[in-house]
Amino acid sequence: MLELAILGFLQDGPLHGYDLRKRIAALTGHVRPIADGTLYPLLKRMEAAGLLSRELQPGQVAAPRHMLSLTEAGTKVLHDRLREPDELFITDENRWFTMLAFLRHLDDPAAQAAVLRRRLHFLTQPASFFWDGDRPLRAADFDDAFRQGLFTIATATTHAELKWLRQTLAALERAS
Repeated sequence: MLELAILGFLQDGPLHGYDLRKRIAALTGHVRPIADGTLYPLLKRMEAAGLLSRELQPGQVAAPRHMLSLTEAGTKVLHDRLREPDELFITDENRWFTMLAFLRHLDDPAAQAAVLRRRLHFLTQPASFFWDGDRPLRAADFDDAFRQGLFTIATATTHAELKWLRQTLAALERAS
């Protein structure tokens, strides 16, 4: 998830590490804060793999800064991951949100729609916690307020996402 966020933000344009860290925290920080000890070693590995480049540029008021840019290889990796995301990027909500933040970087509406269809398929399958055998559960089926709350919030979120997915798929299919 972190690597996808790095690739996606650098596709938007060059950034120095601090700005990149702030953007990632704004996207995922409420779920997974990003420590310097996690981010900077990953950036070095990605640079060594040829996915990003580093250029020293003068600072506005301080010392020179290392600006990070996406390479052609990094752009290819980003597009490949967006086009064919691992299953966890479809099923895990936090990873899915990271995917959505950068799916616009695929210029192909049909490829974007294929990813959205995978999520739609996932969301329309019975979830074991919300089903009793062949019957979908209702909030009233739970005997405590907390599970009722979990169910109510989860189903409202799912209904909103399903509506958005169907509307967006229709628009993408018209654009294809």
